[in-house]
Amino acid sequence: MKYIVVLGDGMADEPLEELGGKTPLGFANTPMMDMLAERGEIGMVKTVPDGMSPGSDTANLSVLGYDPKVYYSGRSPLEALNIGVDLKEGDVAIRANLVTLSEEEEVYEEKHILDHSADEISTREASVLLDAVKQELQNEIFQFYVGTSYRHCMIWKQGMVVPLTPPHDIRGKVIGDYVAGEKILLDLQKKSYEILVNHPINQERKKKGLNPGNSLWLWGAGTKPQLTDFKEKFHKKGAMISAVDLLKGIAVGTGMVNLTVEGATGGLHTNYEGKARAALNALLKDSFDFAYIHVEAPDEMGHQGSIEKKVQAIEYLDERVIRLVKEGLDASGEDYRMLILPDHPTPINMKTHTGKPVPYLLYDSRKKEKHCWKYNEKEAEKSGKILEKGHEMLGYLFEE
Repeated sequence: MKYIVVLGDGMADEPLEELGGKTPLGFANTPMMDMLAERGEIGMVKTVPDGMSPGSDTANLSVLGYDPKVYYSGRSPLEALNIGVDLKEGDVAIRANLVTLSEEEEVYEEKHILDHSADEISTREASVLLDAVKQELQNEIFQFYVGTSYRHCMIWKQGMVVPLTPPHDIRGKVIGDYVAGEKILLDLQKKSYEILVNHPINQERKKKGLNPGNSLWLWGAGTKPQLTDFKEKFHKKGAMISAVDLLKGIAVGTGMVNLTVEGATGGLHTNYEGKARAALNALLKDSFDFAYIHVEAPDEMGHQGSIEKKVQAIEYLDERVIRLVKEGLDASGEDYRMLILPDHPTPINMKTHTGKPVPYLLYDSRKKEKHCWKYNEKEAEKSGKILEKGHEMLGYLFEE
């Protein structure tokens, strides 16, 4: 028996007037997911425990079977694991986004945050910008590490875990009420703006009509995580397929194997087919029992507030990942169980995450059920199945 999770990050949403009262998932053309739903089980699952922030960190830990209330110690420490940072006791890891701030205001706190991802800046450009920051600001207390695209990491030696606002929560807002409360961190952000605002990379991006990465934004602080080994916990050999450091870091921390896919970017135009092939190779050729395919694009499009692109991301997931995985496993003759779900909603109208339950789809290749439902939020709610503990979902998948 083989097991697969296909995670459409932020895929869930709210009904939209522009889509005739449907959600992007309900509106999208998803023949493969709908066919699997007709032959499987759908329902709702609460992936984020009450009282916890609805981040991709807490939600993906939950989907992977790790209760966030037990295992969560902050977002950036999970990403630091994948980057290869050796976190010591007392060190604090902090996410350092390259963001786009408005430039016309003289006072830093009066600026607006225009884009949390600087137009999904390339890792190549971002590494040059971060090098400029490191030359000026890195010392024995603060150290910077290049991640992927706009997502980077700062280590605060013997620092403090302080509340910091995610930049994707405040797109379009004046930053003064949300900047770091600790003066030492706010000063770092201000200095990073001075270093980056006129950097040649950013000047060139502006000429091309792209948003500059003109400031660091610090958030997601936490300490070294302590995660149980995945194979010991579930007795399954697991592979992680993702473009983002967060998921790769969770894999490192749990002893899963990260599979690198060329052209996997975390954006709308990622290498969907490559992810599907990597999962099939892992399951059918390399003796893995379990593959976790994470696709970031629906979440990014939700943060951007683009209905059209979020629908497109969901359709790409259906046609270019789920279809290929199903066809490949069917052709192999292997029995398999596939779980498809978002980690959390990223509603278009809010441009950030919520902690509401999400729809799940569980398909078992051995069962020949036939239902009349489709896979979307409305149908999943109508099914009447509601799972309150998201961290038990993976155990549910592994049940025979």
